[in-house]
Amino acid sequence: MKAIVLLNMGGPRNLDEVEVFLKNMFLDKYIIPAPILIRKFVSWYITKNRKEESKSNYKLLGGKSPIVAYTESLVEKLSEKYDTYQIMRYTPPFASEVVPKLTHYDEIIAVPLYPHYSQTTTKSSVEDLMNEAKKYDLESKIKVIEPYFESEKYNKLIIDRIKETLKNDKAEEFELIFSAHGLPKKIIEKGDVYQSHIEKNVEILKKMLQKENLNFKNVHLAYQSRLGPMEWIRPYLDDKLKVVDKKVIIYPIAFTIDNSETEFELDIEYREIAENLGIEDYRVAKCLNDSDEFVEFLLSLL
Repeated sequence: MKAIVLLNMGGPRNLDEVEVFLKNMFLDKYIIPAPILIRKFVSWYITKNRKEESKSNYKLLGGKSPIVAYTESLVEKLSEKYDTYQIMRYTPPFASEVVPKLTHYDEIIAVPLYPHYSQTTTKSSVEDLMNEAKKYDLESKIKVIEPYFESEKYNKLIIDRIKETLKNDKAEEFELIFSAHGLPKKIIEKGDVYQSHIEKNVEILKKMLQKENLNFKNVHLAYQSRLGPMEWIRPYLDDKLKVVDKKVIIYPIAFTIDNSETEFELDIEYREIAENLGIEDYRVAKCLNDSDEFVEFLLSLL
């Protein structure tokens, strides 16, 4: 018997889980590369200072992260073919809850819902799964799907989402920005391949857009979600918005599932920034989410 396990960062299912999400994220040694006592202090400090603001943000999204419903629907659709589970890194369902349910399977396929590799996402989630799997002697049964950002089939789905967002308007009238979640520069300097994966993905998509005769005025890459005083990888999205024209489409290239960083940060916070900068038409494309086409793609990886 074969089981699929989807891996992702998670998101609050209700306002009470906002604190759980923040606390666990900033306890992660790959997010805060410091000794445990320092991580505990940082986690406590950030959670204490950001909890209420974060709750207010999630209230605008209906009191929970969009990632919850989309992932549950994705699990349901995949379960028509194989038993499918989800393991979230920072909110339930945690690996400790799910792994005991996997003991009777002969093969377990772990599918990171991060298309690009980073120690802060893929490595953290896979290591979390494997640490729990060791308790049940399951490591040898687990196969982890490699990053799939170079897949033509995957990138075709992104192109289709961009077309949907463009609707019947002309690409030549718009600037396209691929927005990726940022990382502190020092993480990249220590060897994390995330930025190089993102840049390769953008180059692949540029060529595919040309083949589709989608000739945007310009195609850009920018990074969002920086936090704190340290230097993060550039260009920052708010800086990029200052130099683009009046019509912009944003595609959240680092995510396969919509979450607070797409539906709140990009679609609300950055929309306000764009409007204040005089951008007349600001559109944010949807992620692949629970679409039938994405289900089909994920099944093709197995």
